[in-house]
Amino acid sequence: MEDISVLICDDSALMRNLISRIIDGTEGMKVVGKAMNGQFLIEKIPLLNPDVIVLDIEMPVMNGIEFLKYRREHNIDIPVIILSSIAERGAAVTMQCLELGASDFITKPNGSVSADINSVADRLTELISSYGGQYARRKGRTVQSSDFFSHLANERAMTRKLQSAMGTDAANKFLASERERREKPRFEAAPAAQKGPATINPLREPGRIEAIAIGISTGGPNALREVFKNIDPNLKQPIFVVQHMPAGFTKEFANSLDKICPLSVKEAEEGDAVEEGHIYIAPGNFHILVGTGNFGRKTVHLSQEPQRNGHRPSADVLFESMAKVYQNKCLGVIMTGMGKDGAAELAEMRKQGAWTLGQDEKSAIVYGMPKAAFELGAVQRQVSLEQMASEISKLAKEHA
Repeated sequence: MEDISVLICDDSALMRNLISRIIDGTEGMKVVGKAMNGQFLIEKIPLLNPDVIVLDIEMPVMNGIEFLKYRREHNIDIPVIILSSIAERGAAVTMQCLELGASDFITKPNGSVSADINSVADRLTELISSYGGQYARRKGRTVQSSDFFSHLANERAMTRKLQSAMGTDAANKFLASERERREKPRFEAAPAAQKGPATINPLREPGRIEAIAIGISTGGPNALREVFKNIDPNLKQPIFVVQHMPAGFTKEFANSLDKICPLSVKEAEEGDAVEEGHIYIAPGNFHILVGTGNFGRKTVHLSQEPQRNGHRPSADVLFESMAKVYQNKCLGVIMTGMGKDGAAELAEMRKQGAWTLGQDEKSAIVYGMPKAAFELGAVQRQVSLEQMASEISKLAKEHA
């Protein structure tokens, strides 16, 4: 099994070392090189042939924007993950990077003792395993699966919880004993026969489609750009979107989608009247729900209730709302993303009689969320990313 190879580009020696420690401390990936600006990065790419690049934006000589323009002009297909600040200007520049072909982004940690290092580490390794892993496999290399890295992330989270509750030494001893117990030889039962997806018997037949809900995570920024630039300009139904993204970025993300989408795209606000042909992006750190106001008028509701499946916004919260408000008169779509967010409540939508779609494994950056939903029987049909816009548009038009 080969490691996913990572090339880091940042003008800060502290940041290069911090990111390197995170990557080299994760089984299945390694840093193969570092560069202090885009010019050095260009020189190192053909020598190191990385699977993924972690790129700072503001650097001397050649900054991140200039490198991405060079990358596009020279048809370099190595995926790029942006390191971004949380500042408002940083959000706008980050969206420009996505428009220039960057795959995704993370917010920069503040230093080696920052309180958010753990969350940055989890997010960074998730993105590296997703984009770098897909690129390596496309090049014919054998690397660990997204499920492997998801398991590692879960173990890290459990370790942190135990260390907080028991103390570092006691937690480490307990975890070591658990690893030893798991590694002892034992008789293995014969593998169970592989089962197909569960069966859901809807309570009612699918009706006309009055609204559409999309849940998406890792791989989502560019996937949504692909869907919304090709969506039917005459589509009448409102679309609600949960894209896992930190606060401070979703407004700029909605604005960037609005530039390429024939429909109106905006970051959702509390009390927004739901209008046909409008797309509402859940704000970072807020769940999005649909409520019914005066005279039956649908309105947007935002909530800061606890995270669901480790996320706020959560696709499960949106899908749960759709199942209650629209029942069989809506379309639920689950797309690329690590984990299981959205799967259970997409199954509930299907149970209520809603139409449902899931992204297929081949086109998903991470076939986690759509796989979980498919196995629950929540997905009527799996669709490639290339066909998702036309399939959504077709269903919306046929069942308007």
